Order: sequence, then C-alpha cells, then structure tokens
Amino acid sequence: MQEPPITPDLIAAHGLKPEEYERILEIIGREPTFTELGIFSAMWNEHCSYKSSKKWLRTLPTSGPQVICGPGENAGVVDIGDGQAVVFKMESHNHPSYIEPYQGAATGVGGILRDVFTMGARPVAAMNSLSFGAPDHPKTRQLVHGVVEGIGGYGNCFGVPTVGGEVRFDPAYNGNCLVNAFAAGLADTDAIFYSAASGVGMPVVYLGAKTGRDGVGGATMASAEFDDSIEEKRPTVQVGDPFTEKRLMEACLELMQTGAVISIQDMGAAGLTCSAVEMGDKGGLGIRLQLDAVPQREDGMTAYEMMLSESQERMLMVLRPEKEEEARAVFEKWDLDFAIVGETIPEDRFVILHGNTVRADLPLSKLSSAAPEYDRPFIDTEPPAPLDPETVPAVDPIDALKALIGSVNYCSREWVYQQYDTMVMADTVRTPGLGAGVIRVHGTGKMLAFTSDVTPRYVAANPEEGGKQAVAEAYRNLTAVGALPLAATDNLNFGNPERPEIMGQFVGAIRGIGAACAALDMPIVSGNVSLYNETDGSAILPTPTIGAVGLIRDPETAILGQAREGHVALLLGETRGHLGQSAILAEVFNRAEGDAPPVDLEAERRHGEFIRANHALIRACTDLSDGGLALAAFEMAEAAGVGIHLDAGDMATLFAEDQGRYLIACNFDQAEALMTEAGRAGVPLSSVGRFTGDSIRLGRSEAPLPELSSLYRGAFDAIFG
Repeated sequence: MQEPPITPDLIAAHGLKPEEYERILEIIGREPTFTELGIFSAMWNEHCSYKSSKKWLRTLPTSGPQVICGPGENAGVVDIGDGQAVVFKMESHNHPSYIEPYQGAATGVGGILRDVFTMGARPVAAMNSLSFGAPDHPKTRQLVHGVVEGIGGYGNCFGVPTVGGEVRFDPAYNGNCLVNAFAAGLADTDAIFYSAASGVGMPVVYLGAKTGRDGVGGATMASAEFDDSIEEKRPTVQVGDPFTEKRLMEACLELMQTGAVISIQDMGAAGLTCSAVEMGDKGGLGIRLQLDAVPQREDGMTAYEMMLSESQERMLMVLRPEKEEEARAVFEKWDLDFAIVGETIPEDRFVILHGNTVRADLPLSKLSSAAPEYDRPFIDTEPPAPLDPETVPAVDPIDALKALIGSVNYCSREWVYQQYDTMVMADTVRTPGLGAGVIRVHGTGKMLAFTSDVTPRYVAANPEEGGKQAVAEAYRNLTAVGALPLAATDNLNFGNPERPEIMGQFVGAIRGIGAACAALDMPIVSGNVSLYNETDGSAILPTPTIGAVGLIRDPETAILGQAREGHVALLLGETRGHLGQSAILAEVFNRAEGDAPPVDLEAERRHGEFIRANHALIRACTDLSDGGLALAAFEMAEAAGVGIHLDAGDMATLFAEDQGRYLIACNFDQAEALMTEAGRAGVPLSSVGRFTGDSIRLGRSEAPLPELSSLYRGAFDAIFG
C-alpha cells in the first residue's frame, strides 16, 4: 500500500508543530516515512511525552522510606510491611469518554487495571473521580449514564471492588467531561516487575488480544482540544473486553511465577509504539519489530495502523529465550495470543519491518527521553479579594441544608455506586458513600484505605491553596478511618497549557501539591497529566485530582464505627467562618466569590496525628470539607439513622469551610478524656452538640431526619434516574 506524501496539513493533523517537524528532520537527516511520522506523533504528543509538564513534575516529592518505586513505571509501589506492597495509579480517560461514554470509561478502567497487574500485583480496589457539565445541559444525562455503565460494566465483569470516588457537576465541564480511574493491587516486595528491557538478542513477545484498528491515533486525539469536528474522532476510541482482560491478568501473574519475564509493559496510549520504545529506552537498548508476526483481527492492516492501534487487553514482554515454550503454554492455556514479534538490539535504533520492507528506522532514545520539553510561559492566578461575610444573607439553616442535600453536587451518590460491585473478593470493609473506602489485606490483620479528592472551585480561585487543599483533604479522609497516609497519585486535569493563564493554574497547583505532600509525608508515586481539556477555547475548571492510600496496621486502630443515640459531637480544629468559594455560597446564592480557604499544613499534620493517637476514644469520625459542619453532621447522622442537635445556628459556624477540621462522635466519658488529651496536645477541640432523637436541629431550626434523608437519597435519581 502506497504511503501518503508528507504535507504541512498531514503534519498538523498529527499534532506536530512546524518547529517540532523541523526537529524531526534534524534528528533523522531526511523526510520521515508516513509510519515514522505517526511514531513521532505518538511519542511526542502531550499525553505520552509530558512535554509541557515535565519541568514542574520534577519538583514534586516522590521518595520516602515507604516508597519502593516512584513515578516513571506503570504504577507506583509502596511498602506496607511483612514483605508486601501496594501498587497503585490514577489515570484519565477524559476525551474518549466524552466522545463515546461507555467504551471511553470502560477502557479507562481496563487500562488502569493493566498498569497495576503489569507490575506483578493482583488488583484489589478501584475508584473513580468523575466531573460532568451542568445537569440540564443536553449532553450531561447521556454522559452520566454511559460513563457510569461503562465503569460498572468493565469493573464488575473483571471482578475488582469499587470502594470510593467522587462525582461533581459544573457548567465548565459541559464540553469536556473528566473520567479519572484509579486502581490498586497487592504484590510481594520481592516480586515486582518493571518495564526496562535488558539483554541483547532477547525475544520481544506480544501477549493478549489481537490488534485491530480501534483507537488508532487515540493518544494524539487526547492531546488536543475539542472543536466542531468532534464526531470525526469517534474511531479513535478503543473498545474493551473485561473477560479477555481477566484472562490476561491471570496469564500474566502465572507467567511471572515461571521466571520467564525480563521486563513487561502494558500496551496503553500509543499501543505497540509506546510500549516498545519505553522498554528499550529504559534499558538503553534498541528494538527491532517484525509486524507480520503481530496477531491481527482485521485484514490488510498497515504498519502505521499496527504501530498506533490502541486495541485493548495487550501486553509487550521481553522474555528469557530458554523459557519460551513454558511461557507459550501458559498463554495458550488461557486462550490468548502469544507471538514473538521482535528482539532487543544493541544499537540505539527502533526498526519496524512489514512485508519485507523497512517501514521505520529511527534513533529510539530520541523518541522517548529526548522528546521535546517546553518551559511554557505562565501567569500566576491573582487570588480574588476575600469575601465580605456581611454580603452573605442569613437564611434558615435547615433551608440552607436542604438546598445542599437536594443539589446534584451534595446529595447521596447511591445511584452511581450501587451500579458498581463494591463487595467482590469479599475483603471490602467500608463501601462508597461514607468517606474513605477500606479493604482488608487478605490473610493478614492489616487494612488499606483509599480516597480521591479535589475541590476545583478552590483551585480556580487560588491554585496553590487549592492544590494544598486537595492533598490535605485526602490526608484527612484517610486519617478519619484511622489510617496512616502513605502516598498519593495525582491526575492533573487542565485546559490548554499554551495559554499562560492555564499554565499558571497548573504551576500554582503543582506548588501547592508539592508543599502539602512534603509536609504530610505523602509522596507522589505515580500519576497522569491531562491537558487540552477544553472545547472551542472554553476550559474546564482546573481539576488536579489526588488519589491517596493509607495503611491500618491493626484492626484495633481502625475508626469504622457509627454515631449512635447519646453520643457527643466534638469538633477538632478551628472555625473562623470562611465562606469564600463555599458550597453554601454556590448552591444557595449561585455565587462563586472570595478566596479559597487557607490550608495550615502544620495544623493538618498535628490534628491528624491527634486523631490517630486517640483512636481508642473515637467511635466515628469524618473530616469537614464542602458544606462545613452542617453537612458533615447531617451525613454522619443520616448514615447511622440517628438525629443530631447542633448548638450553633449561625451561617458562618454551620457552613464555613475552614480546613483542618474533623467531627467526632463518642461517649460522654470518652469526650472528657479527649478534651484532656487535646489540652495536652495543644489542639482545639470543642463540644458542638449531640446525637439524639430522629430530627436534625441546627440552633433553633429543626426538621425530621426521615424527611431530610428522603430528599438526600432521592435527589440524584430524580434528576438522572
């Protein structure tokens, strides 16, 4: 098949700028072939090369005594003691999910699960963070249904519990939803598998499902903003098969037991190209591929299509040659393809052969570690003036609470998470809807806690404080169940980095995230950057999602109880009445004004350590975030089926979103003991009410709990059911 001529339009269609094409000409000293152009496009796009973000990602704290493997591999690896490790990562599938919601979300789940089991870990938990447009936007309903069904369809069939996540709505996501998928797995610390190839002349083996034309150009599509040509991008979305993935996982984990694997890499973004190049580059080797040997499910596929296909459920491996037959037998047993498609070579070359013709011959290192890197100009976001509290009218606090719990952003998410299997594997201790998700580490007394957090309106107002707050809230959510926060993964969703104000949001958020991770001993061990999330020049809210993992070493230290009749309600932390960028301001008054709440990282750490040190005195605990004390108290009471009477009746005390705060439920004698301990530790702790009866009382305003519970649990279904 004759390849098309290289024209300026073709170069632009591949997402390459004229100066980048000039750099390609300098590197190879000639015009590239069509296949070579596709390979450069795949490796140099934003999604694969991080060319706009690398400079700033290097500033994040990524190490610590608990870290076995930080960023740069398929997933991060953290020690949890007893020769065990938790392997985890979060990644976006935003553009595909907007174009084709079901398959986009499903393959996002599939991709993140592969990242985990490629490292030798069996997946044990999943989460997702979803951002949609306004509920009344004509596309939102279709996106919500498609994405939730896609996540449930893939995760449920594969057999991994979804234990947490978040769902938000804002008009800023009307033209570009966000689907961030998280997965975690367990592995032995002496059986972690990496992607760096080693040894010359070693067979490069293709594993899993056959290659088709789905997803060709997907990584390039994910590195550009949307416009009115969006429907033309539908063929770039992959199609997933969770049952094939389940077999692939079992085959890979079985194969890893044989000692046959030198290195292994998931075929994700940019498929065969990215996986082969990354394996070779990390090992300082070249790769030669013979595409005639690639298992194909469609006739007449070109070298270009095979190299850029993002067909799902595929792996690439460098194999010990003496183990070939043993390895092949494993994959044939699982009814999966196993094909030797190339070999490692000593030269710094990436050679692609197809039909006895050399389709590409490129310097391999220039495709990966020598990809372009930009120091984009940026404008720091100027924080808005503080909100004047006098401009917030007093309203009946129960009416204000009803406005929150009846809104699509703060009602129960039952409608969503009931479509996910939360109990498969039978180790789930705490399901979604109650803060951090918790699972048992099977066969041990340990537990792992998981959470996903960000407040985009804070980041938009003040990127640095918003970045800090995302990490701090994750820290609090883990602490509230008695877990010691271990490490985090970040999913950095922003608009077009070529616009200085967007790049300024990114830089500010990174500064805040870095400061908080350092102060709270939560290094970033993996992650993903998703840029160009905008349509026709209208960007999403900056959404740097933080996925975090914590360890409960002993069941005795877990805080997993519920409030009950007679419990005292204690507030840990200081309430100054910060209403800027608050949920109450947005939902009751339709206003987004004021600065984000400041985050005192020393206080966050001090308060977290106090909670963990005094776990034995605490029956139930939650952090205070959106909606402040009133919403946290309602959610804790509603989950337990008991009323709560709060002493305060003013807006600032009830709905302020000051940071570093927790609501605690405990018996009277435990409350007294906690007060004594708080005095010793120098942390602010006060009684704010008690759990009693079957009503919610805020100051002098009161409503029956069943009435509020019905509103809270029915609102999402009323809109999307």
